Amino acid sequence: MGAITLDRIMAVQAAYIRCIDSDALEAWPDFFVEDCLYKVTTAENERNGFEAGIIYADSRNMLSDRVLALRKANVYEKQSYRHILGLPSILKNGGDEAESETPFLVLRIMHDGQTDIFASGVYVDTYRAHGTDIKFARRLVVCDSSRFDTLMALPL
Repeated sequence: MGAITLDRIMAVQAAYIRCIDSDALEAWPDFFVEDCLYKVTTAENERNGFEAGIIYADSRNMLSDRVLALRKANVYEKQSYRHILGLPSILKNGGDEAESETPFLVLRIMHDGQTDIFASGVYVDTYRAHGTDIKFARRLVVCDSSRFDTLMALPL
């Protein structure tokens, strides 16, 4: 199984980002345990203890449904992301779970080449040992801004 180390956290973070940035979204849910929580919210909402998120999924099946909807049902202007991450800070580590906080910046590239800063904030993550891998038990995406573009199609 192995300990949940900073190196392993950085490796799963890098693979996660590569999955999204290379449009391999069908593999995105595989980064999570079955009974996971994935939520995109704002720093203000988090400070105030508001549970609702801009995106909220409490199982890997919900994440898979989101990808299916992106591919088949929803119509969005063609876009891609480029994530830039800071180094994770380990907040807790013990046994088969660990928690970290990682700053992020996401650039959005539109089909015409226009590139904008799309989101910045921090990932607050709980990892769980899962066989020889570690997976996200919880990924809370806390965005600095309270303003969101209606084109938030892809996961952060």
